[in-house]
Amino acid sequence: MSQSIPLAELKPGQNGIIARLKVDEALYQRLTAMGLRIGRPIRVIRRAALSGPIQVRVGLTDLILRRADALNICITPPPNNTDCYT
Repeated sequence: MSQSIPLAELKPGQNGIIARLKVDEALYQRLTAMGLRIGRPIRVIRRAALSGPIQVRVGLTDLILRRADALNICITPPPNNTDCYT
């Protein structure tokens, strides 16, 4: 099994697979309702300056996440370091 890293550590253009959501039940329900589910590919689109929010893409949906939330979403690299979105 690959080592997971926080989503907040990915740079724009990087992608991975959601491995774990380390959040309370209410936030877990909200994130999964928006499509952030374990096993789904996710890509960082852009990051705001000064530890601001992060824009991500899950499927065809773009979302803006608080950095604090992105730190609690664990990501593993895609299989064979491929691009999940090609």
